[in-house]
Amino acid sequence: MTAYNRSFYKKRIDILICFFLILITFCVYSQVKDHTFVDYDDDSYVTENSNVQKGLTKESVIWAFKSTFVGNWHPLTWLSHMLDVQLFGMNSGAHHIINVLFHIVNTLLLFIVFRRMTGEIWKSCFVAAFFALHPLHVESVAWVAERKDVLSTFFWMLTMCSYALYAERSRRSMYLLSLLFFMLGLMSKPMLVTLPFVLLLLDYWPLRRFQFRYQDGSRNIQKKLIIISLIREKIPFFILSAASCAITFLVQKKGGAIGSLDVFPLKVRIANTIGSYAEYIGKMFWPVNLSVFYPHPGVLPVWKVTGAILLLVLISFLVIKYSRRYPWLCVGWLWYLGTLVPVIGLVQVGVQSMADRYTYIPLIGLFIIIAWGFTEILSKWSYKNLVFIPIATTVILILAIATWFQVRYWSNSISLFEHAIEVTDNNYVAHNNLGFALKEEGRVAEAVKHYLAALRINPDFEMAHLNIGVVLAGRGDNEAAIEHYNEALRIKPDFITAYINLGNARLRQGLIADAISNYSEALRLDPDSEQAYNGLGAVMIHTGRIQKAIEFFEKALQLKPDYKEAQNNLKNTLAAMKK
Repeated sequence: MTAYNRSFYKKRIDILICFFLILITFCVYSQVKDHTFVDYDDDSYVTENSNVQKGLTKESVIWAFKSTFVGNWHPLTWLSHMLDVQLFGMNSGAHHIINVLFHIVNTLLLFIVFRRMTGEIWKSCFVAAFFALHPLHVESVAWVAERKDVLSTFFWMLTMCSYALYAERSRRSMYLLSLLFFMLGLMSKPMLVTLPFVLLLLDYWPLRRFQFRYQDGSRNIQKKLIIISLIREKIPFFILSAASCAITFLVQKKGGAIGSLDVFPLKVRIANTIGSYAEYIGKMFWPVNLSVFYPHPGVLPVWKVTGAILLLVLISFLVIKYSRRYPWLCVGWLWYLGTLVPVIGLVQVGVQSMADRYTYIPLIGLFIIIAWGFTEILSKWSYKNLVFIPIATTVILILAIATWFQVRYWSNSISLFEHAIEVTDNNYVAHNNLGFALKEEGRVAEAVKHYLAALRINPDFEMAHLNIGVVLAGRGDNEAAIEHYNEALRIKPDFITAYINLGNARLRQGLIADAISNYSEALRLDPDSEQAYNGLGAVMIHTGRIQKAIEFFEKALQLKPDYKEAQNNLKNTLAAMKK
């Protein structure tokens, strides 16, 4: 076979692999076209976000770049959701399919970049197939609010592709392009802050830019010069990472997302970090009992922490021992350990112990070890090709089936949180969210049972107090509702929704001054709260200040044009004025 024929054959194989990856990934995830939005962050990102629901307007674009809403600065993620609304309205299936398309593109880019850097077709295919079909990645793809995961990873892959071309050809344009993609990735999700370190790992293997050139016995000098040169080359990337870390920390601290050391002491965080590293490895090999939320266990048992330490130390020892012979071991292991650092729990964001979505990029490191390690083991067998193909095919099919079933749980809020309660213990967040979903369907009695279950597990869970208060207020028991709203505010003093609901309850009681105070406090915390403006409008109606009421209703509709309650209030007020 001539060189030309070999090249043509390889290109044809590459195309067939890409077609296979597209087909199997879409088949597994196509069911999301019938999925609804879920009552967990999808409201904040899309269904109840008035700025996103405006689509791509001048005001919404400005908001996207200025906003620190939901404790993050990720303007490109907001713009992505706005574009979806602009194109598809509130068609949840279309929003889901866009996530799937990003995931497919990420898979193809992963295959292409490793295929180019290593020259290995089937190993690169195996890594990409694992990435595409592993059940741990379902959360990042089947959850509309996690658009930031697939979008930021899209820019991660583009950064690696352009960087590989730069390393291969030393073209300045490719370096600048990789820097641009990295910046866009950080504007989609700050988890990309570890990418400069990954680029250094790629310099070691498979780009092999650490190949030392020795002259006149100056071994150490040449070695140091090359390492320093490669680090210096990454300085602009490190600067962007540092800036992103600073912005993220300040934004999340301001938004109250970062847990206090009083709630999660340092020793608890360290134990959870060690346990999570081991737990993710376990779930990679045996992906069962996956949940949208894993409650933080607090103090882990000593045996569990000890076992995790032993596992991590053993793997690290083997990696160090064989890394010179098998450089992909070192790269894969450090990729896994390093890319998890921003979300591993040392800086506690939220109240979960871990999350499937955090593995979207880190597991690539372990997939590299598996793909290269498995073929290395088989290389000593005479019939390796006869063994590799059926085993690889079987593993991929098992993952595809497991992922297909995992995607089904994301079809709606009720199935999602019922599954979470089934596979985890003391999941107060899942109980509360299931209660909310049941209430939305009119199953109020069932909803209350789950709210109460959430409070039995965690009496200081402000959302459950708020939701029980809403049910009580709906039954006309304002006093009992107010008790729960006040309890929610005791737990979370800056809880805007609790202030608004408290204002509503005070207004029903005729306590005008208290209602105004509550609505005003909500506006102090969030000047763009359409519900607070609507509430103040209702107060003005009660006090006979009709023109002022109209101004407040119009302000609420300016912030959220499809706000039905404000529309009705304004229409009724204008009709009353004409009469």
